[in-house]
Amino acid sequence: MTPRTPSSGPEPKKPEVEKSAVDKTAATEQSVRKAAAKKTPAKSAATKKSATKKTAAKKTVTKKTVTKKAVTKKAVTKKAATKPAAGKAVTKKAAAAHAKKPAPLEMAVSPALDAGDRERLLRGDHHDPHGVLGAHPVPGGVAFRAFRPYARAVTVVSGGLRAELHDDGEGFFSGLVPLREVPAYRLLVTYEEAVRDTEDAYRFLPTLGEFDLHLIGEGRHEQLWKALGAEPMTHQGVTGTRFSVWAPNARGVRVAGGFNFWDGTGHPMRSLGSSGVWELFVPGVGEGELYKFEITRPDGSRTMRADPMARHTETPPNTSSVVHTSRYEWGDAEWMARRGATPVHEAPFSVYEVHLASWRPGLTYRQLAEQLPAYAKDLGFTHVELMPVAEHPFGGSWGYQVTGFYAPTARLGTPDDFRFLVDALHRAGIGVLMDWVPAHFPRDDWALAEFDGRPLYEHEDPLRAAHPDWGTLEFDFGRREVRNFLVANAVYWCEEFHIDGLRVDAVASMLYLDYSREPGQWSPNEHGGRENLDAVAFLQEMNATVYRRSPGVVTIAEESTAWDGVTRPTHHKGPSGFGGLGFGLKWNMGWMHDSLEYMSHEPIHRKYHHHEMTFSMVYAYSENYVLPISHDEVVHGKRSLVSKMPGDWWQRRADHRAYLGFMWAHPGKQLLFMGQEFAQGAEWSEAHGPDWWLLDPGYGAAADHRGVRDLVRDLNTVYRAAPPLWQRDTDPAGFQWIVGDAADDNVLAFLRLDADGTPLLAVSHFSPVVRHDYRLGVPEDVPAWLEVLNTDGARYGGSDVTNPHPVKPEPHPRHGRATSVRLTLPPLSTVWLRPA
Repeated sequence: MTPRTPSSGPEPKKPEVEKSAVDKTAATEQSVRKAAAKKTPAKSAATKKSATKKTAAKKTVTKKTVTKKAVTKKAVTKKAATKPAAGKAVTKKAAAAHAKKPAPLEMAVSPALDAGDRERLLRGDHHDPHGVLGAHPVPGGVAFRAFRPYARAVTVVSGGLRAELHDDGEGFFSGLVPLREVPAYRLLVTYEEAVRDTEDAYRFLPTLGEFDLHLIGEGRHEQLWKALGAEPMTHQGVTGTRFSVWAPNARGVRVAGGFNFWDGTGHPMRSLGSSGVWELFVPGVGEGELYKFEITRPDGSRTMRADPMARHTETPPNTSSVVHTSRYEWGDAEWMARRGATPVHEAPFSVYEVHLASWRPGLTYRQLAEQLPAYAKDLGFTHVELMPVAEHPFGGSWGYQVTGFYAPTARLGTPDDFRFLVDALHRAGIGVLMDWVPAHFPRDDWALAEFDGRPLYEHEDPLRAAHPDWGTLEFDFGRREVRNFLVANAVYWCEEFHIDGLRVDAVASMLYLDYSREPGQWSPNEHGGRENLDAVAFLQEMNATVYRRSPGVVTIAEESTAWDGVTRPTHHKGPSGFGGLGFGLKWNMGWMHDSLEYMSHEPIHRKYHHHEMTFSMVYAYSENYVLPISHDEVVHGKRSLVSKMPGDWWQRRADHRAYLGFMWAHPGKQLLFMGQEFAQGAEWSEAHGPDWWLLDPGYGAAADHRGVRDLVRDLNTVYRAAPPLWQRDTDPAGFQWIVGDAADDNVLAFLRLDADGTPLLAVSHFSPVVRHDYRLGVPEDVPAWLEVLNTDGARYGGSDVTNPHPVKPEPHPRHGRATSVRLTLPPLSTVWLRPA
C-alpha cells in the first residue's frame, strides 16, 4: 500500500491500554453494537515494527472500547501469560515483571488508493476494481474504499457501527476501521439533494464460476445467455443484477444506465482472468433498467455499446439494452410433448410466411395472438414462419440486419409478450418457425462492429469481414467464441421461446469465400478451394447442437446453390469429401425460379418452356425440400404472385390457382407468403402490409379474392388428409410420372403414393382451353377415381368445368400402362383425384 500523504488527515491517536483484559469479549461486542465510531485517520508513512527476538510471549491482541463521552477507539494490549517451565514454579515478581514488558503493535497503513489505481479508475481502464475498492483486511484493521463520483460523503454502516469515510477527492472515499475481519456492511452515500442507503457493489464475489469461464473459453457454452448479459438474481443474499460481457481487447469496461444517470465512472467491471469476460454485480438494479457497456478501447478512447446478449431492448430508434427476466408460464405442454413424434419430412408441412409488424399493422404481439392463430388455423396451415423477430434498428431491413440477436423486437412488445404469441399458436395447433440471420450484422457503432475497439465478431481481414451485397459485416466463424455466440443463440430461441424451427437466412453467402466477390477480392482456403471451411464447421455444429438439445425442432436452409449435402447428416460424407451440413430441410430455389418463369409466359409459348416444370424432378430427392413462394418473390419490382401471370384478370387468377394446386401436389413442403393466399395484386410493402381491403364485401371484386383464399383453405384441408401428398416427400418411390412430356398440351400428370402405395393423381393443365376426354394411363388396381379438388371450381372463381362423377379406368393402354381414364381438363387448372 502506498502511504497516505500528510494532507489526507491527521495522525491517528496512539492506542491506550484498557484497564483489564477480562472484559475483552464483552467490550468488542458492545463496541460493534453500540458505538458510533468516527473515521480513523490514516497514519502518514506508517511502517510495521520488527518482531522481538523472544517468541515465548503470546500474540498481542488489540481491542476496542467506548468511553461515555467520546467515540474514539482505543487499543487494548492483552496481558501475556508465560507458561511455567517444567518442574519449576513462577514467582509473583517474575510474573509482574513480564506483565510490564510492552508487546509489539501492528501499525496501521493508509486506506487511501495510490495514485496509479486512482488514475486507472478515472480513465476507465482498471481490470480489477474489486481488488482495491470495497473492504479489505489490512494491518491495523479493515480498509474501506468507495468510488462514488458526485457524492459529498460516504458512511459505512454495519449493525450499530457507523464510520464516515474520508473524502480523498475526485469521488474517492476511504477509511480504516480497527476490525478483525470484514463485516457485512452497507453504504450511506450523501449527494447534494439526497442520501442513498445502498449495498457496496465491490464487496461481492464473482457471479460466474470457473466452469462457466472454461466453457466460454472453449466456445462450448450452449446456454451462453445464462452466463453473459444482464441477469437479475439474488447473490450472497442480496438482490440485484449481474452484468457480464465478452470484450477481450478492452482495457476496461464500465456499466452505465439509468441507475447511475448514464455515468459509468463509478461502476467499473472486473476482468475474469484470460476469459475476456468482464463482470459486475450491481445491487438494487432490477428488471426494466436501461443499460449499456462503456468500453475503453486499446487506444484509450471509449465507446458506449449495447449488450450483445441483451434479452430485451428499447424500442427503436432508441438503442439501450433493458434488464429483463421472464415470468411467463407456458401453456403448450401438450404441443411440446408431441411435436417430435413424427419426423418433419414425413409429416404434413404447409407454411404461412408472415412479417409480424405489417401483417396487421399496429398490432402488438398479444393482439396478434388474438388473430394470427385463428387465421392460420382457418386456412389449414400447419406452421407459420415469422420473418426475423430479433431486434434490428431499421424497419426497412425487415429484420434481416440484426443488432439484438437475443431480443425479440420491442416494436411489438416485451419478450414475454412474444412468448404469449408463440404459446397461442401452439395451443391452436400451429407450429412456429422463425427466420434466423447468422450470416452478417450491420455496422452500427453502438452494436457489434469492432465491439471492443478491434474486430471481434467480424473477421479481422477487411475483405473477409465486409459483405459485398448488403454493406454489412460477416461473422468470423473461425473464432470459437463467435461461433459459440451464434450456436447458443440458435438454442436460445428454441429453448426460451419454444420455437419449432429455424429458417437460416443467406446460407450460400456463408459457404463460399468468393460469394459476390471478384477475383483478387478473396483468398482460397487451406486446400485451395472456395469453400468457407469455418462456416461449414459452424453450420454443422449449430445443427447438431439444436437437434440434440431440442427434439422436434427443424432447421431449414435458404441455400441457393447446388452445395452437396445440405440436408445430409453431419457425420455422412458426400462425394465432395464434406460431411453433410445437417439441416432438416432446404428451400428449393431452383424449383421456384423455374416454375415462376414458366408461369410468366403466355400459354401459347409455354410448350417451349415445358422443361422448366419438369426439371425439378431430376433432383427432387437430392435434398429434403421446401417449395417457397416467399417475400423475396413479391417485392422490388418482381410483382405479386397473381401479377406474374399473363393475360386478363380472369386468366391471371386461374393461373394463380392452378399454380398453387401444382405446388401443393409437387414433392416437397409448401411455403406461401402473406397476401398471396388471396391473390393480392400489388407488391408487398412493410409500410402497409397485405391489402386486406380486397376481401371487404363492399369491394366489387372481393369475391375473386375470397375465392382464391377458399382454394388455399381447401388445398390445405385435402393435403393434410392425404398422406400420399406428404408421407414420402423425400422418397423417390413416392412419385411416378404419368405424363411429363405433353408440352404441346401444356399438361403435367403424376401420381403421389403414401407408405402403403395408395395413390393420388394430380393433373395440371396450363392452357386456357377445355380438353374433353383427355386420356391418361393409370394403375390397373384402382377401380375408380374421384375428383377431390379442382382449382376451376365455381366457388373459387373458376368456370366450374369439373369431373363430378367417379371416373373408371378403361382397358386402353396409355403412357406405358395397361389401363387409362378419360378426363375433362378445365382451362388453366389443377385437378386432384383419389381412389373412389
